[in-house]
Amino acid sequence: MQFLILVNIDEALIEALPDDEYDALMRGCLRHADELKAQGTLVMAQQLEAPSTARTLRQRGGEERVTDGPFAETRELLAGFNLINARDEEEAMRIARGFPWARYGSLEVRPVADMEAERRRVGA
Repeated sequence: MQFLILVNIDEALIEALPDDEYDALMRGCLRHADELKAQGTLVMAQQLEAPSTARTLRQRGGEERVTDGPFAETRELLAGFNLINARDEEEAMRIARGFPWARYGSLEVRPVADMEAERRRVGA
């Protein structure tokens, strides 16, 4: 099974970290990701640019609206993701615990749907 680990951070908590502490956290995170990749567990990982660089597209009733930034009423914003292979949800949670970011936001672990099955279901 594949799972997506969504990394949500509280920017205020991250910004409050001294640079050397943040750098140490990031080095540890990258080492963990490298180990997972070497094991064949990590499929892909990516850090996102700051939320201020985002644009959000909405289409309603035939009209399109584009706004700057994410549309979120929350302190935690999506900062990156890890796509992993895991036997089950418990293993995916164990893998997520290896990343430090839950201390500065949250890690959402979500199963990835089988798009090929969906293709077959809708005849695409």
